[in-house]
Amino acid sequence: MPTYHEILTTDLSTLTTAADRWDGMAGELHKQETAYQRDVHGITLSPLFVGESQQAANGRFGIRLTEYQNAQTEAKAVAALLREANTQFVALRKKLESARDEAIAAGMKVSDQGLVSYDTGKLSQGDKQELAHDPDYQDSVRKSVASWQGRIDQCVQDVNDADKGVEVAFTAVVKGPDLGFGQVPDFNGKAQGSIEKYEADETKDIAQRVNSGTASPADYQELQRVFRDSAGDKVLSQTVLDDLGAKGTLDLSNSLDGLAYHSDKQHSGQYLDIQKSLAMTLATATQDPHSDFYKNFRADMQKAGTEQFKVDGLSPIPDEKVRGYQSLVTLMQQGHGYNGQFLADTADDIRHAEESYAAKGNLQSVWALRDKFSGKDRGWFANDPLDGVLGIMSQDPKTCTSYLDPAHSDNLNYLMNGRDWNTVVDHFATPPGGTTVGMPVMAEDGDSRTGFGAALEAAATGHPPLTSGQDPWPEAHHDEAQTRVMADVLDQLKPSSGTNAPVPANLRQPVADALGEYASDTHNILAGVDSHYITSSTVDGSVSDGHGYFTDGHGVHLSVDPKTLTQVMRGLSDDPSAYATLQKAEDRHINYEMDQLPKGALHQDINAKFENFGAVRGTYSVIQEDIINDDRMTKYAAADWKAKVAYHVIGGALTPLYFTAGAEGPSIAYGDALQRGVDTVTWDMDNQWKAQADNEANAKVADTFLSANKDLPLMVNGWAEGRSDIDMNDPKAQTRIADLTTAALDGQTRGITNARNYLVDTTN
Repeated sequence: MPTYHEILTTDLSTLTTAADRWDGMAGELHKQETAYQRDVHGITLSPLFVGESQQAANGRFGIRLTEYQNAQTEAKAVAALLREANTQFVALRKKLESARDEAIAAGMKVSDQGLVSYDTGKLSQGDKQELAHDPDYQDSVRKSVASWQGRIDQCVQDVNDADKGVEVAFTAVVKGPDLGFGQVPDFNGKAQGSIEKYEADETKDIAQRVNSGTASPADYQELQRVFRDSAGDKVLSQTVLDDLGAKGTLDLSNSLDGLAYHSDKQHSGQYLDIQKSLAMTLATATQDPHSDFYKNFRADMQKAGTEQFKVDGLSPIPDEKVRGYQSLVTLMQQGHGYNGQFLADTADDIRHAEESYAAKGNLQSVWALRDKFSGKDRGWFANDPLDGVLGIMSQDPKTCTSYLDPAHSDNLNYLMNGRDWNTVVDHFATPPGGTTVGMPVMAEDGDSRTGFGAALEAAATGHPPLTSGQDPWPEAHHDEAQTRVMADVLDQLKPSSGTNAPVPANLRQPVADALGEYASDTHNILAGVDSHYITSSTVDGSVSDGHGYFTDGHGVHLSVDPKTLTQVMRGLSDDPSAYATLQKAEDRHINYEMDQLPKGALHQDINAKFENFGAVRGTYSVIQEDIINDDRMTKYAAADWKAKVAYHVIGGALTPLYFTAGAEGPSIAYGDALQRGVDTVTWDMDNQWKAQADNEANAKVADTFLSANKDLPLMVNGWAEGRSDIDMNDPKAQTRIADLTTAALDGQTRGITNARNYLVDTTN
């Protein structure tokens, strides 16, 4: 295995020199072939040479002539392999040299053996003293050294992987298919000048041994190396997968799953590492949707995707088999960086498979299994492959937006309304008499729609889904396609009758995260005074008709009907975390609007703005009220809901300076005045919260601080205290602050009235 020093000092030109000589050997062999054919083999073709001796001589001389030809083929193949090895090694050495040079430029030293250290010789005396006494500085240096060492080590590993691939090719190229005279191997007349082809052939052989349970530890190590090597190599990755084929790829992935999760758990790390590299090989191979490989592999997968496979230990149900697309997406979940077209095509093919299956009269999903596959121990298997591939797609927001945009396809409508999400056989109905097993009763799995929710959030926001601890930035800007997705989601979630908008549980938080980024628009919608939002809403038309959004000089704006918005927000708020996300986004928008008021604004005509603040917060009060008074809510459940809302509101405010900014960038800092407005409510609430011991007591804290009657005055007062242009001791200023608070509370009454009308069912 080449070391760092050997990689940088080896004269690689010897490879091309050797290649030239092998080509020269092929040329000399061709001369000998010509002479042999003329002077030896040609004698047997004379019309004067007949009989058994002629036949024997012709056969024997013909074999020798073929060996001359095969020897040329082998020599040319060796020459080609040498040149390919040179090309690979030169490129990989350049990567290593670049890593070394960049490390040095970043203040590191790299020894002749590739060891990285911090170059303190470039530091000033003051910097050296700081390094000696500052633990944070030392920790930063250690992390930087480790990072550069990891990069250089990876470059060395890449060369070693390539070197092993060259060894595999040279071992195989001299192996002839038959035996010659005296059991001496023939020259290889089928020799090929492609390292990738020989690695692919070896991989296929090992995969067959893995599937049959006869693979050795060395086989698994070689699989790790091949897939690690092919993960970033388009030619090698395509060659390997082309040899395996779609079915062979799925068989291998299923075998690795069976080993990792069932029959050999103690070595699960190795099997999952192989599978991860296999997934990355798939990602690399499918980067070009226009390549012949892509088209052929997709067509092959369309056949294998609905075939049935056995995965050892996957289910306690005897003879339970999974479909190919379930195995494919399980494999894909181990990788990343997939081409967007590949993700969309895979989703389309999975949808086509389930629609075709239903069209044949089947009453249950093509993905139906007699077991559940959610949670920590079971959720690794993609029993719902469409939901699974959408989850992968969520890391590619542009593809999500394109795939779900109602202006270009009905995918969003299919996922919201047309699809059968029941993929689990919950139980079998017992027919009258109870002597036989009846029809299967289907149910949704526990993680149903999690992938769809993630993709939907990415599609409507333009960035990957938020993670724990992140909050939506309410002033984010979105393009027309993203806004169209958001508008269509709200339009499709609204109740067809009555006021109840039941939102599937696993969609509530992602939809709330997305909607929170539109808080500047939802604020204006619920305030109900901006004519632009009124005339372009969805009340008289659908999103596909161009309703639901409009564009002005400030960008694209969401503009759904306020009744629809209120009812959907109510549906989302069954999840206390989703409700807290929406309210935090609204409160931050209010604070943002307050912070944008110019110097001297206190004594200007801004009452209407504060009235609108109150109107929207009034809507949130009614949503809280509607949830707490729901017939399904027990006293304990109501207390628990309020406590969880308060917990999420406090949790978001205790790290208040930066919030996720969505399409605006990674984070945006709040101004001091804006921050003070948030803190006035949340810090006081947090202090009382810490003194409580149970849900019921904490619910009382939530009642105190989450009502608009309490937090609107605190918010207005906190804003004023944070302004450098407002003298809180000035009686005139105190009067104006009271006026603005009154305006906000008056607006709250209007908001409460409207929201109650939206949430009261008058159809009965």
